[in-house]
Amino acid sequence: MSVSRLRGMAGIGVDRLGDLADRADSAAILRLENLDTDLRPPPGVAAATHAATLDDAANSYLPFLGSDALRRAAAAHVSRLSGHDYPWQQTTLITAGGLNGILNCLLALLEPGDEVLMLDPIYIGLINRVRLAGGVPVFVACEIIAGTWRFNRAAFKAAVTSRTRLVLMMSPSMPSGLVLSADDWATVCATCVDANCWLLYDAAMERLLFDGLPYLHPARWPGMAERTITVGAVSKEYRMIGWRIGWIVAPPRIINDLGLVTISNVVCPVGIAQVAACVALNSDQSEVAAARDEWQRRRDRMLAELSKFAVVKPQGGWSLLMDCRPLGLTGAELSERLLALGQIAATPMTGWGSARSADFIRFVFANEPVARLHGLGERVARALG
Repeated sequence: MSVSRLRGMAGIGVDRLGDLADRADSAAILRLENLDTDLRPPPGVAAATHAATLDDAANSYLPFLGSDALRRAAAAHVSRLSGHDYPWQQTTLITAGGLNGILNCLLALLEPGDEVLMLDPIYIGLINRVRLAGGVPVFVACEIIAGTWRFNRAAFKAAVTSRTRLVLMMSPSMPSGLVLSADDWATVCATCVDANCWLLYDAAMERLLFDGLPYLHPARWPGMAERTITVGAVSKEYRMIGWRIGWIVAPPRIINDLGLVTISNVVCPVGIAQVAACVALNSDQSEVAAARDEWQRRRDRMLAELSKFAVVKPQGGWSLLMDCRPLGLTGAELSERLLALGQIAATPMTGWGSARSADFIRFVFANEPVARLHGLGERVARALG
């Protein structure tokens, strides 16, 4: 029998689809199941990584909380985006990827039974980490209005209870691609202040905003700098998934607790990768915009291909969702058909939020170029018979 902290946790599903696609060993399969990308990291990253393998300083446990250079770069990055000054020594830690940072924060902030407000649908890996830390996920259902995901402000405010300890927000959200508007963030921030709770901001894709949507950071709202914890990483915006480097930038009053968890969890982030992460953070940031524009072109192609189906338009990020209910199928059933009959690997959303998540399937548009996406709609139609 599983220990109590594992109750309610489930597998992500992406690995199963990936294994099936790998075993098929066919270049014709569209790999739309996993958050990978074929776009290369920023210039200089590969060379810096190679050079670091020959540097003794990069082959060390120390510093436990990350190199000074990378902590400075991460603090400067979040300070620039948030408009709030974060002195690096008092506010910033380096982690083994963004999700390691999320788990460290949850372990440092939650008592068993504390409630964590989250969007629905949401990445199952975030749900699992809340449960692992002893928290209780509380899902706030997002609406589909005019073919786009919308944040439900009334439902969010109504979800707060005396047990609400933390709000976990991601914008763009994953897997939906929902982006919070200024009015949405104002509601989230005012609610956090009123409830005296933390805001854990997963900034993994924060600048991957489509159609000219403005960038917004929650620490800019009144009363939020002292209660917002930003967790970022080089994985998405800088296309450095394999480097496994992230950061936590937080108010000084909680940084010692976060440091204790960080040292006790992974001990230290990868020294070799930290050098390359510095290069990325200090690189020309227009490079991030160029990658975003390419992903928007792929999104647009995919939306055009799937226009006859109940797809929900993402406002940012790397993926989009299709509602399988009009087809009379669950996401899992459609996923099986797509791989067997359409040569498409796509992940069902079972467990990625409330019970309704089973009705959706996810298509990732970060890993296949536009030319490969032509004919996607015909493949789906063929899989449906």
